[in-house]
Amino acid sequence: MAQKDDLPQKPQRGRPRDPERGRRILEAARSHFYTHGLERANVDAIAAEAGVSKMTIYSNFGSKEGLFEAVVRERTEHVVGGVAGVESLDPNQPQKALLAIGERFLALAREEDALGKFRSVYGAAGAQPEACRAFYREGPERLNGELAAYLRRADAAGTLKVRHPLQTASLFLSMFLGDGHIRGLLMLDMPDAKEERALVREAVRVFMSAYGTGV
Repeated sequence: MAQKDDLPQKPQRGRPRDPERGRRILEAARSHFYTHGLERANVDAIAAEAGVSKMTIYSNFGSKEGLFEAVVRERTEHVVGGVAGVESLDPNQPQKALLAIGERFLALAREEDALGKFRSVYGAAGAQPEACRAFYREGPERLNGELAAYLRRADAAGTLKVRHPLQTASLFLSMFLGDGHIRGLLMLDMPDAKEERALVREAVRVFMSAYGTGV
């Protein structure tokens, strides 16, 4: 028998017109997804905590998976295309831009709620393929695409030499998903701020050595 959260809903996705209401919904959802995982999170409980009706959530996000996707999208916007936006990054100063992107990405990747989402999605792999696709689309794929767009601009400006922007963007972001990320997923001690700054600087140095033109 289908549970309430599995009932089909008309997908009219988008944040509620009331910004404050939208903020409450996303904050409540983020907390529940982190605490209970995607599969066990309950839309009724999220609605109650946000002070809205269950139908308000469904009418704006379509489903629990749609709400999860919106939470991931909101966190992604803080990395590339966040406060200033990828369009504001100067293609003539790739080292400065990449340092900023690396710091934002690392900060997001180290957040406990982000690590919690990774754990919940890994646990849902196979059982909830749509949710996993949504996480990939709004998280890794979107980040990679936005960074690739910047790399194309820097290549056109002659400050970087990038033949395969999507592949190159993936290589850059992958440098932040090593030992520290694994430790975070396993709930072990995390690198301190000094180690994190050194990681960003070294990642950008290696990247510029490979793709910089010296302009």
